[in-house]
Amino acid sequence: MSTVTSTESKDLAPVSTETLTALLVAKERPPRPSSLSTSLTFGWRAMLKIKHVPEQLFDVTAFPIMNLLMFTYLFGGALAGSPDDYIQFVLPGILVMSVVMITMYTGVSVNIDIEKGVFDRFRSLPIWRPSAMVGYLLGDALRYTIASVVMLAMGLLLGYRADGGFVGVVAGIALLLVFSFAFSWIWTMFGLMLRTEKSVMSVSMMVIFPLTFLSNVFVDPRTMPGWLQAFVNNSPVTHLASAVRGLMAGDWPADEIAWTLGWSGLFVVVFGPVTMRLYNRK
Repeated sequence: MSTVTSTESKDLAPVSTETLTALLVAKERPPRPSSLSTSLTFGWRAMLKIKHVPEQLFDVTAFPIMNLLMFTYLFGGALAGSPDDYIQFVLPGILVMSVVMITMYTGVSVNIDIEKGVFDRFRSLPIWRPSAMVGYLLGDALRYTIASVVMLAMGLLLGYRADGGFVGVVAGIALLLVFSFAFSWIWTMFGLMLRTEKSVMSVSMMVIFPLTFLSNVFVDPRTMPGWLQAFVNNSPVTHLASAVRGLMAGDWPADEIAWTLGWSGLFVVVFGPVTMRLYNRK
């Protein structure tokens, strides 16, 4: 043992203080990454999670298809006379409902990273602070796009026809993505506030379920009681569903689009700063 130790100590070259200093400060410090590059990097991280755990796509593929088939063939005849007529009305609504509902998984992902200690590493990096939050939302935008494409493909097979053509469909999906991006800030706030991912899911479902079902996703609000119409007609989900439905039908519902963009801006202005304040204090 002593022979080996003495041999190794003889092989090591002495390092002077000047040599060590030269090694440490030989080059300039790399420039700080921009807010765009860091946000895109975190967005790419969120996309890699989908690659390694493809089961995450179940809620954006099988679940929307199941809802579309169930509501079209179980209630289409009673509500619209035939499933073929009802799908023209209900498909944009179920598309909105499906995407709005899966926005809650943004908050779940945030909460999981907090529990694993990943956020402690993010906060220690010399980067733009909101980039981690924005990255989550950008990555989830891919999930929303996949859900929209799957729903439209199934709708075409079932007889849905978008009179607005390709432009109307793209405009409707783009408006849906803008709203979902803004709406997701609510769930990131819950992800930072609540202790467990189950708590985030429970609170999110308590908000999303009434908000989506008390809307014009499935039926015309004119068939509802007057007191309920007052709530439904002013719901952000109702404005979004009406705007997407109109764009895909070839119309230009300017009022509904304006309301949707207004709600989106309100969500970002209100919940964005609250989320970042919680993130900085977490």
